[in-house]
Amino acid sequence: MANRLTHLDPSGTARMVDVSSKPETERSATAEGAVAMHPDTLAMILSGHAKKGDVIGVARVAGIMAAKRTHELIPLCHPLSLNRIDVDIDGDEALPGLRVTATAKVTGRTGIEMEAMTAVSVACLTIYDMAKSADRGMAITGIRLVEKSGGRSGLWQIADRIVPEEESD
Repeated sequence: MANRLTHLDPSGTARMVDVSSKPETERSATAEGAVAMHPDTLAMILSGHAKKGDVIGVARVAGIMAAKRTHELIPLCHPLSLNRIDVDIDGDEALPGLRVTATAKVTGRTGIEMEAMTAVSVACLTIYDMAKSADRGMAITGIRLVEKSGGRSGLWQIADRIVPEEESD
């Protein structure tokens, strides 16, 4: 771990990090999270019978839109020109609930982790908003970075994912 916070100058004042001297590299980040809910709520969403419409489709678009606006939401974040953002939402009857995964990619001078985490966060909030009339007890949980690549620090992966990776055939 670094021994100082990069968004503070020597006097302790918050500042945007100067990345102008860093080389552009291909970077990607994947984040995950989940919305736990009553089994009947999950069944309603998966069957497409939610009052407000296609919960999963709308949450996916909300996550993509949020990733594109991360710099407007998180102070001191650099605006990035995303190459790609994928938001996947899958039902999990064992939870029960929906698991959300987002992967963001960019060629740039700074990391893309916040864009992936913002996409997951807003997708989860959208799921809650669209289904709250059926289940106010839903819980958004486990939002975290699970992998990042590129830049000076290279590849980093978390050891215990809550969203299982696809099994190979």
